[in-house]
Amino acid sequence: MDELPPVGLGTMGIGDPDLIETALDVGYRHLDTAQIYRNENAVGDGIAQAGLPRDEVFLATKVWADSLAPDDVHETTAESLDRLNTDYVDLLYVHRPVDTYHAERTLGAFDELVSEGRTRRVGVSNFTVPELDEALDVLDAPLFAHQTEYHPLFQRPELLAHAREHDYWLVAYSPLAGGKADEIEEVTAIARKHDTSPEAVCIAWLASEENVHPIPKASSREHMVANLEAATLELDPEDVERIEGIEREEELFPE
Repeated sequence: MDELPPVGLGTMGIGDPDLIETALDVGYRHLDTAQIYRNENAVGDGIAQAGLPRDEVFLATKVWADSLAPDDVHETTAESLDRLNTDYVDLLYVHRPVDTYHAERTLGAFDELVSEGRTRRVGVSNFTVPELDEALDVLDAPLFAHQTEYHPLFQRPELLAHAREHDYWLVAYSPLAGGKADEIEEVTAIARKHDTSPEAVCIAWLASEENVHPIPKASSREHMVANLEAATLELDPEDVERIEGIEREEELFPE
């Protein structure tokens, strides 16, 4: 399994190329976008403004659910590459396995894009364990990542176990619980113990987990830096146990 940096940047809602440039300037090297975010132009412009060699930025985007028929996969990926001003993405996801998704036809098209060099790796997003098993059976390319909502209030140990068993990344979106990190008693107690923020605790918890890669969104230099630095925070085993024992559950993005 190829390595990812400890923390990536989720870009949903970020439409300013200057913020993408800032993220790269402070040290981010994984940028995550999607067709449905309607910000691929801004992400591509920000990368260009930063002036980094293309191979120093791990760039991921996602094909939306209405474009998962094979011809549409090819067409919309070409449009994404044009908006991103690149010949390839490092990772291309199926955004959700609904609407026009058909495992064999859709993932067959993704395999073709790997062969053509338009994406280096294949990922899926918002899949269940049975859907993941089906994808593994169908794909010729290795499954590189499964992106899913994952935070202290929405833990999916069965998805993490599956990622570890089959050696791919679980990419955790909304790792800060949709801005509710400071409302989670267990997390705030751990933050006080370590003299840090609840947000840092959430990121440190995920970044320390085997096969997990968090991609928090941040819209200011201060928060971008703080999220990167959070990955260096070392939690105690009892801290991890306390977070994993949280019984409250809130899903931010149900299907």
